[in-house]
Amino acid sequence: MKVLLTGGSGFLGSYVAEQLAAEGHVVRALVRPRSDKGVLGRLPRIEYAPGAIENRESLVPAVDGVDAIVHVAGIVKARKPSDFFEVNTQGTRNLIDAALARGGLKRFVYVSSLAAVGPSADGTPVQENAEPRPVTQYGRSKLEAERVVLAAADRMPVTVIRPPMIYGPRDRETLAFFTSVKNRVLPMIGSGENTLSVVYAADCAGAIVRAVDSDGPSGRTYFVDDGAVYTQRALAEEVERALGRRAWIRFALPLPVVKVAAAATQAWAAVSGTAQMLTLDKANELAQRHWVCSGEGARRDLGWKPKVQWGQGVEEAVKWYRAQGWL
Repeated sequence: MKVLLTGGSGFLGSYVAEQLAAEGHVVRALVRPRSDKGVLGRLPRIEYAPGAIENRESLVPAVDGVDAIVHVAGIVKARKPSDFFEVNTQGTRNLIDAALARGGLKRFVYVSSLAAVGPSADGTPVQENAEPRPVTQYGRSKLEAERVVLAAADRMPVTVIRPPMIYGPRDRETLAFFTSVKNRVLPMIGSGENTLSVVYAADCAGAIVRAVDSDGPSGRTYFVDDGAVYTQRALAEEVERALGRRAWIRFALPLPVVKVAAAATQAWAAVSGTAQMLTLDKANELAQRHWVCSGEGARRDLGWKPKVQWGQGVEEAVKWYRAQGWL
């Protein structure tokens, strides 16, 4: 098949591109002029479609002649809350409109997020049929994008994949935590007993590719996880083990302190016009104790199984970071 891939030059998207190419698919990557094509450029059968999901006109030639679409592109930080909806929601609407006009697609796979559903109230992994209660503007924008995709389920086959925290080699977002531990400093939010589900990037990409190949019903949503629930403390201990050093300075960050820092970075974002990860909205996400989900549906319906759990995954990430001179 020929598969249009958005976000292929990004962290998760690069793994999706690799796995699609490995299965013999032609990958047509939607790319901006300054997109990093490092990974994409090494793949066989790669095509480039100039454009962006915010640019409706660029999507018409991008979807022409493709058999499936995998939509990974989006933003996780923004200069202002409305940017999340302009890119994540409206960008998805633009792509859905182009896909419907194209017609004849085998599958449209949208990569959403656990943030679209929200945290678990009691620590029980969130199920696919849970009522969405997002707690951030990012999560709300992803939920609205999901609704756009699912509204098209009777006109073309669509699948939604909802990962929790994704990590692994090439990831710049979790690199900051690894760097902090390398420098012997280990900050935690609260007691460190808050729980998380995670998924290794290559495993997450595997679920997405399975969804592309699936002949299952249209309109299904799936969480993907590595099958375990971790405390923040346990995750940190595995990072220490992988780095071969223990943090000397270990401290809990009270939520009020986190909020003060978030307010400061948010103010800087407004002044500088730059997107910042730590905002008051993000602080609200960090205040939730349980970001956990169940990927049993993906295992059952997509024939997917994660191969890597956190301990092995952080070892692979550390090796890669060091090889690249990032750590």
